[in-house]
This record gives sequence, C-alpha cells and structure tokens, in this order.
Amino acid sequence: MSHRLGSWTPPDDADTALALRGVHAGYAGAPRVLDCVSLTIGIGCRTAILGANGSGKTTLLRVLSGAHEPSEGSVISRGEVLRHNRRGLTAHRQQVQLVTQDPDDQLFSADVRSDVAYGPTNLGLTPPEIAVRVEEALSVLSITELAYRPVHRLSFGQRKRVAVAGALAMQPSVLLLDEPTAGLDPAGVEEMLAAVAALEAHGTTVVLSTHDVDLAWRWAQEVALVVDGVVHQGQVTDALTDAELVQAARLRPPWSVELMTRLGLDPGTAGWPRTPDEMAATLRARSALQAKGS
Repeated sequence: MSHRLGSWTPPDDADTALALRGVHAGYAGAPRVLDCVSLTIGIGCRTAILGANGSGKTTLLRVLSGAHEPSEGSVISRGEVLRHNRRGLTAHRQQVQLVTQDPDDQLFSADVRSDVAYGPTNLGLTPPEIAVRVEEALSVLSITELAYRPVHRLSFGQRKRVAVAGALAMQPSVLLLDEPTAGLDPAGVEEMLAAVAALEAHGTTVVLSTHDVDLAWRWAQEVALVVDGVVHQGQVTDALTDAELVQAARLRPPWSVELMTRLGLDPGTAGWPRTPDEMAATLRARSALQAKGS
C-alpha cells in the first residue's frame, strides 16, 4: 500500500515525470519487497527516497528505471505505460537513467571519456553528436580535466561523478541516484550536491535514495519513506516531522527537528528550519522575543 501525508496531492499528469501505480515487486524468496506501491515524481521536483538498509529503496529505484519488472502494477513515464520488452525498455532508458550506489558496477572503459561516450555510442549517434554530449556531461559534472584519465586512477568520489556523467550523456529527463553520497567524505558530499544542482539547472529531474535523514531534510522537496514494503509520500516537512513514521522507518528525526523538539519550540508560521542559517535565525528570533517579554 501507499500513503499520502498531510495535504500533499500528486501533480497533474502533465506535470508528472515518472510514476508507479499499484506496484508489487520482489524476488524469489521475498515476493513482497514492495506491496501495492504508488508513487508520483513531479517534473523538476527534488524527491528523496528514504528508508533503513534493506527496506526496498534500491528495488524501488530499479522498478522505476525498468531494470526490475514488477509482478503487478505499472510504471508510467511521460504518460506512457512501460512495456517490458526490448522496444519499451530502450525507449524508457532514453528518458530514465539509474546510477547505482557502487560506481564500479557501471564503469568499465579504459578512460573517462570513453566511459561517458558508451551510452550515446550505443544509441547510434554520429561522432560529432557523441562528442557534444560527452563534453557537455563532463562540463556539468566539473570533471572535464579528467577526460583522458584512466578510470582505475580515479578517487571514489571522482568515479561516482563519472558514473553520473555517463548517465547524463544519455540526456534523460529523470535521473535516479542510488545512495549518491554513500562513502564520500564531507567535501565529497558537497561536490556531489553541487553536481546534482547542475543537473537540475540542466533540466533533469533528480530522484535520490538515502538513509541520511539530514541530507534529505535540507535537499528534498518531497520524500517517499519505504516502511515494510509500503511507501509513504509527502512534503519533506510533513513526513520527517512525523515522529511515529520516522521511527517506523528505523530512522531518526533531522537534527533541527530534534533540537526544536527538545527546546519545546513551535515552528510557527516560519516553518521548520532546514539549514544551519535558518536554525540560527529561528533561535535569534526566539531570544529577541524573550528579551522583549522580560
């Protein structure tokens, strides 16, 4: 089943980039990893898929990408139901690309440029068209200087960005990122988020999975929490301030929500602070009110 949180309603079909309707999916020995899931990804909407390790986040992304066929239900892209045949999957993968958690699962060419060019080459594009796509993808990910670097000589964070560049070179309308910040140091996380922002500016709708609640809190507009095969979708400030739901997902509240709760602060009309600057402003306003009252 799927649940909508608060006043959240899905966008109209014209504003929907990707959707699931009544999807059941699983594997041999675990047939109900996803249980009648419906999910709607709005065009340009930052959506984070959250859940504990093993909750079904990766399965959800694989179903969205077409890599895993559900036993029931539909995947809908650009208003069309995905058909899991060669023609349907080829068309779908030109619109929806998945980047896995481990970049080494997707990188296999000798150098960066060859790897990024692999997808466009398989589309049958001309060499000039391939060159344009590759250069654009490398530029968006800020890795142009790595173009002729052997893949095996890249850092983990660089390999992650190359994997994203390879997906971007396919010019998808939706990019699915499975744990894109996992294994990165703080600087690497910020570099990846900067790359994601560049993708969005490029017109790509980005969906990422994570178990990092604080990352989702500051980045996402909407979240989909996967709990025991059920997806709960809603606006980030509705979903991640629902203590019971967060606990059921085996997660913890965002740090700012936990701090305000411990201090007995009501978010009021200003809403929940989502960044350190917003938290500082909230605490300054509270101090000013206390000083005025005294």
